[in-house]
Amino acid sequence: MKRILLSLAAVVALSASAAQANEPGEGQYYRLFAPLTFYHSVANSQLSMSSQSTDQIEQAVDRALMHVYLNRPDLVEITETEQTEAGELRQDIIDQPVVQAVTMVEQAEPMPEAPEADPVEVVVEKPKFWTRKGDGYLQFMQNYVSGNWYKGGESNYSAVGSLTLEANYDNKAKWKWENKLEMKLGFQTSRTDSVHKFKANEDLFRYTGKVGLQAAKKWYYTLQMLAYTQFARGFKANNVKTFSDFMSPFNFNVGLGMDYKVSWFNNKLTGTINLSPLAINYRYVDRTALAKSFGVKTDKHTHSLTDFGSQVTASLEWKMNDVVTWKSRLYGFTSYHRAELEWENTFSLRVSKYISANLFLFPRFDDSNIWDDDLGYWQFKEYSSLGFSYNF
Repeated sequence: MKRILLSLAAVVALSASAAQANEPGEGQYYRLFAPLTFYHSVANSQLSMSSQSTDQIEQAVDRALMHVYLNRPDLVEITETEQTEAGELRQDIIDQPVVQAVTMVEQAEPMPEAPEADPVEVVVEKPKFWTRKGDGYLQFMQNYVSGNWYKGGESNYSAVGSLTLEANYDNKAKWKWENKLEMKLGFQTSRTDSVHKFKANEDLFRYTGKVGLQAAKKWYYTLQMLAYTQFARGFKANNVKTFSDFMSPFNFNVGLGMDYKVSWFNNKLTGTINLSPLAINYRYVDRTALAKSFGVKTDKHTHSLTDFGSQVTASLEWKMNDVVTWKSRLYGFTSYHRAELEWENTFSLRVSKYISANLFLFPRFDDSNIWDDDLGYWQFKEYSSLGFSYNF
């Protein structure tokens, strides 16, 4: 074994000498590190009488291998003959480099650079708690008024104009404030009337206000104010007597109670219903001569009447379809010794965007008025009209 190591050391020393002399020694050491093989050339070179190689490194390798063959033949794994029978290296592989076929793909375009974001100015707008809306119309109509209608008038053909304005506040939390102003004024002419060229047959100036504090989802504690009068004097045909006038009468109601928000039939029927168990009705009649006609039954110097009682009001709108709409207003007040009830119904038929037809029905009960032999304390008003309308 020592001899084998000495032979290997001699081979390494020769390799170093060759490196210093810049002599090539490429591939001359592979037989020492490859699996031990019995090479015929090694035996021939060592047993030959004359050396066949002048390469000192090759001779040293041969001597080292020969020493192993003689002293440790058990380390030999294969002979050169067996190696040759196993096959030789393919010359086409040795002579030509192996080139792997690589499929080239188009290079993806680089991602575009994102532009730098411009500075954004943040604007915080104050919530809009106010909503405003309105509608108006100017129409011609056929009018019917019962003979005992408390404001006078007569049945005939006429024209009427109406304007309704609303401004409502809702802070989306607890409070709401609703304001509604209604104005109607209509005139008529009659061939049988030799005294008046024009008479007012529809006359209303009314304000409704509500201040509410939410109690539940659809209920509000509400203070309601209602004030109404008319614009012009009211006459009857061929009669110079004035039956009503501006501030004759003037009614002012204040009610404290609960307000219910209506949203029925898939939100097609909407509105409010107000119940005021505590209510005050103040009635003022500027014309003293008309005081008795409106329930002020005192001396001639008294112009007003104050009653305490209960009140109910309802304002509903039902959009039956895209063409027909029903608007209804119910008002009732009782002081437990007199009662007043009004039920206004307006059926609107929209012909086009700016043309509509209306049917107005208005039954009324007031036991503070003068008794009529035919209808008692009941009164009734009706008219149908066709004309221009506009919503905003």
